[in-house]
Amino acid sequence: MTVPVQVRSARPKSTNPADFEAVTGRELDWKFTPVAKLQELIAGELDGSRFDYTATVAAGVSLSWIPVTDPRVGTAGLPEDKASANAWAAATEVLLVSIASEDVSEITITRDALGTTHRAAHIVIEAAPFSKGTVVLQNNGDARLVENVEILVGAEADLNVISVQEWNDDALHLASHFSRVGRNASLQHSVVSLTGEVIRVNPSTVLAEDGSSVNMLGVYFADAHQHIEQQVYVNHDAPHTKSRVTYKGALQGKGARTVWIGDVLIGNKATGTDSYEQNRNLMLTEGTRADSIPNLEIETGDIAGAGHASATGRFDDEQLFYLQARGISEEEARRLVVRGFLNEVVQQLGVPALAERIEASLNAELEAGVK
Repeated sequence: MTVPVQVRSARPKSTNPADFEAVTGRELDWKFTPVAKLQELIAGELDGSRFDYTATVAAGVSLSWIPVTDPRVGTAGLPEDKASANAWAAATEVLLVSIASEDVSEITITRDALGTTHRAAHIVIEAAPFSKGTVVLQNNGDARLVENVEILVGAEADLNVISVQEWNDDALHLASHFSRVGRNASLQHSVVSLTGEVIRVNPSTVLAEDGSSVNMLGVYFADAHQHIEQQVYVNHDAPHTKSRVTYKGALQGKGARTVWIGDVLIGNKATGTDSYEQNRNLMLTEGTRADSIPNLEIETGDIAGAGHASATGRFDDEQLFYLQARGISEEEARRLVVRGFLNEVVQQLGVPALAERIEASLNAELEAGVK
C-alpha cells in the first residue's frame, strides 16, 4: 500500500507530467481546488510558444528569450504537481529577466493579450550578486494560463518581486513560483490577487545559504463564486536564515472561496533560524469560505524562533462601535476597517504608485458591494 505524502518536503519533483498521477481533487495538494475547471491546464495540450508582453525601460535590467536547456532553468526549483510539470514540458522558450545594477532598478512586465488559448509560460528572474531591483509581473485581460516562475537571488543581492493578478472575471491562472536566495541576500516576494475566476499562485523559497532572508507578502479579495488559492512554502536550508510570511484577504459574496496553506521547513542544517508565518481572513458576508492551514516542520532545536498564526472571522464590533461613535455611518465604518486591514500589506509592496492603484481597486470592490 502506498503511504500518502504527509509533509511538504517529501513531495516528489519532476519536469515530466507523466510522472504524476491524474489529478482528481482528492490529492493533498489539490483537495481545495476546483480541478474540474482546470483539467485542460493540468493535463491538456498547451501552447508553449513565446507570449506577448510589454515592459517598462529600466537601467541595469535586460530581457531576453533563452532556450529551455539553459543551465539556469531548473536552478531555483522543480515542479511538485502535474500542472507545473505540464507547463514546464510545454514551454519552448524561457523569458529571462536579468538584473545587474547595484543601483535600485524597477521594471514592470505586463501581459494583457494572452487570449483564451490554453497556454504555458516560463520566466526566470535572475538578480546578480550585489544587485538591487524590483520586478512587477502585471497580469490583465483574458487568460487560460499555467506557468512556472523561477527567481534566483545572488549573494548580497536585494530583490523585490510582485505578481499582480487583475485578470478578466473568467480567467484561469495556475502558477508555481520557485525562489533560491543566496548568501546574505534578501528577497521580498508579493502576490496580489484581485480578479479572475480561479487564481492559484503557489510560491516556494529555499533559503539556501548563510544569512539569506525572505519576506513573503500576499493580499487578496475574493468576490462571489471566485476562487483564490496560495500554497506557500519556505525551506530554511542554511544557518542564520530569516523568513516572514504575511498573507491577508477579504471575502464577500456567496461562493467566494480562498485557500491559504503555509508550510515552513527548518532543516537540520538551519541553526539560528528565525521564522514566523501568519494568515488573516476577513469574511464580509454570509456564504463565504476561507481555508487557512499553517504548518511547521522543524528538524533542529537550535533556532532563534519559529511560530505561526491563523485567524478567520468577521468584523471587530469594538472597531465598528468606535468609528460609529464618531459620526461615521456603519457602511463607511465597515469599509474603513477592511481598508486598514488589507492596506497593512499593500503599503509594504515597495512600489508607491502600484500600492496606490491597488488601494483604489480594493476601494472600488468595497464600494461596489456584493455582486
